[in-house]
Amino acid sequence: MRPPHEHNPVQAGTFIAALAAIAFGVTTPLIKRLGAPVQPFTTASLLYAGASIASVVAGGSRAETPLPVAQIPRLVLVALLGAVFAPVCLAWGLQHTDAVAASLLLNFEAVFTVLLARAFFAEPIGKRMTLALAAMATGGALLVTGGRAPGDGTVFRLGAIAVIAASLGWASDNALTRPLSDFDPARVVFWKASLGAALSAAVAALMHESCPHAANALGLAACGTIGYGVSLRLYLLAQRRIGAARTGSIFAVAPFVGAVVAWLMGDRAGGWVDLGAGGLFVAAVYLHMTERHRHAHRHDAVEHEHSHRHDDGHHTHLHEPAVTTEHSHWHRHEPLEHEHLHGLDIHHRHRHD
Repeated sequence: MRPPHEHNPVQAGTFIAALAAIAFGVTTPLIKRLGAPVQPFTTASLLYAGASIASVVAGGSRAETPLPVAQIPRLVLVALLGAVFAPVCLAWGLQHTDAVAASLLLNFEAVFTVLLARAFFAEPIGKRMTLALAAMATGGALLVTGGRAPGDGTVFRLGAIAVIAASLGWASDNALTRPLSDFDPARVVFWKASLGAALSAAVAALMHESCPHAANALGLAACGTIGYGVSLRLYLLAQRRIGAARTGSIFAVAPFVGAVVAWLMGDRAGGWVDLGAGGLFVAAVYLHMTERHRHAHRHDAVEHEHSHRHDDGHHTHLHEPAVTTEHSHWHRHEPLEHEHLHGLDIHHRHRHD
């Protein structure tokens, strides 16, 4: 069998992941400003209510594989980690740090995502990714330990730890979401966001959190629409193509976008420490985004259903009449051996020594 056309699928996944990162990154400093007078669980509820609305407006696609009932327990856990725990930690952390540092600290999400993807899915980590992780960890350590006045140091460090906890929550969410990326992303976003918004709202009511002003509520919901609805949908599409680790790594662009927006909005709290940390993060993202993955590999016989095309060198079954667009149905693959550039999509999740 001939290999697929010799293009680098990592680049397509990288582009989609970068768009997801930009959508998320621009909202972080906005959430800090809009969420300053709003309590954490209320903030989380409003953000994911906006994300739920975004998924309804965008709608699904007939070419996508429906989300099976068996995935509901996974969705509930994803909602608890990614739509309740993580945004609550972020909301609290943003109230006790400056926007530039908080945005950069979100790079820890990439570090945690790569490690979890390696642990649970055996996704390969080469020398480039190892160097990138080391650079990110060093940059994060600089932000947590240095560069602030003694008077606000303790509070800042607690806020920074809260942001790192949010990063761990979203990284765990990313790892759990990886099997969901092969299903209709609109439905995944809708159920995750709806469950997260409802759970956060329930906790907010139990804790007697006050209702925010209408302007703050609408602003946070709008941030959720872009930064948590549109971004998550793009993230799932990228994860489908290049796997959890690489999508999480490329998503490290988001903190830089947030830091730049925060700086443009007048947050000048950072100094040489932030610049040094930012330089390390830039180097790490460059290492991730310039990776090329190619080697000889074997596909075993398999039967499954997912969204696919017939010009990728892997889907050779016939339709009468021929189908040239993306579509989804149950199909069979015969054994196949070849070598080409590839990501970590549903057909390339083989183990690496």
